[in-house]
Amino acid sequence: MNMMQQTPATKLDHAPSDHPPVRFGKVGVLLANLGTPDNYDYWSMRRYLNEFLSDKRVIDYSPWIWQPLLQLVILTKRPFSSGAAYKSIWNHAADESPLATITKDQTAKMAAAMQERYGDKVVVDYCMRYGNPSTKSKVDALLAQGCQKILFFPLYPHYAGATSATACDQFFRSLMDVKWQPSVRTVEAYYEHPLYIEALAQSVERAYAAIEERPDILICSYHGVPKRYLMEGDPYHCQCQKTTRLLKERLGWDDADIMTTFQSRFGPEEWLTPYTVEEVARQAEAGKKKIAVIAPAFSADCIETLEEINEEIHESFEEAGGEQFTYIPCLNDDDAHIRALATVVEENLKGWID
Repeated sequence: MNMMQQTPATKLDHAPSDHPPVRFGKVGVLLANLGTPDNYDYWSMRRYLNEFLSDKRVIDYSPWIWQPLLQLVILTKRPFSSGAAYKSIWNHAADESPLATITKDQTAKMAAAMQERYGDKVVVDYCMRYGNPSTKSKVDALLAQGCQKILFFPLYPHYAGATSATACDQFFRSLMDVKWQPSVRTVEAYYEHPLYIEALAQSVERAYAAIEERPDILICSYHGVPKRYLMEGDPYHCQCQKTTRLLKERLGWDDADIMTTFQSRFGPEEWLTPYTVEEVARQAEAGKKKIAVIAPAFSADCIETLEEINEEIHESFEEAGGEQFTYIPCLNDDDAHIRALATVVEENLKGWID
């Protein structure tokens, strides 16, 4: 597998006899996802939540106000509730979160696709913005394998400062103390890429074909951000709306068959609306007793999909009188998804390797 191969150390032709051997000549592809705690116990959860919630891209309040609240209040209680949520979805066989398992599977398939396309010239690996494996450790590993060029690929279809930007921030920080920095590129959001839309559409078609009664509406639930971010220029909201529109057009549906909502609200200020947890209840009360929910902004199933959507949001729908709730899994390591991601990588490697 590409991500495990080592490039032999070589003496440079023009180097003096005492020059240390170096590895060179490879192109690295580093996939990045949000992150995961190492376990669901209190201290593992506290470490993870502290790193996540201390990121100013995620919570941009003044640290003089936010840090005392975080350290003295939130991090004394939240690790317990978050730990219980993670425990309910944990991959106990592999002793890791589903996000970790799925990201490994995606990376293995991407490595195989790159091997088929480029042979041994491309090395594929993955990192997490928060938790392990850290971005820094994987950048160092790629450099040690002779990667003079690195394509950094945040696995977020839609750009947001709290996701894509903070992942790129961490990537560039990882290069700050490198003596011989590689050439680097970052992959832009792929929310409208035809193969991504096609993969989404195929997943919806498969799910609908397996349901005895067609849902009254498909809810496209995206992770929320404060509405203020939209006003400050973050394009996330507009990109989410476009993905829903393109999916609707690919499926050949009417406007009434699909809608956009936002989940995972945190804190007191207004976030992007409508809120998924409230909207599914409203749909049930309005007579739409059969719904399906998909989460296009997540490249892999995680706590926000497996626990929040399939438990909390599901419960809200049923309490309001809903009868049939169908969660459509994320694209994960589905072959159509891997083809889309591999195509995006190939498009971004042009000029470096053809």
